[in-house]
Amino acid sequence: MFAEVSGDFNPLHLDEKFAATTRFGRCIAHGMLSASYISTVIGTQLPGSGTVYMSQSIAFKAPVFLGDEVITTVEVLTLDTEKSRATLLCVCKVGDTIVIEGEAAVLVPRQKQSR
Repeated sequence: MFAEVSGDFNPLHLDEKFAATTRFGRCIAHGMLSASYISTVIGTQLPGSGTVYMSQSIAFKAPVFLGDEVITTVEVLTLDTEKSRATLLCVCKVGDTIVIEGEAAVLVPRQKQSR
């Protein structure tokens, strides 16, 4: 489905016969599919609804194979409350293996002041 949505029909992701001839030996998941889990965490959990992505650095460290469970964590590295900006450490793992690592810069929704 990701290939359909993204238009990325690289046979490394879709053709077992082709993928068997590569360094991975089998099909791997689209890297950007795994990276999109970072967006999910940022937009729904930390910082959450209303967060605006400004930038993202991503390093793909290891392959994700079809059927792998990807666990994504986001940690606040810096927070500028005056400008409502945060820098986040973003990590995706399969088991103990880091598969994606990077930093995101985001605009954090301002909290309404209670009286």
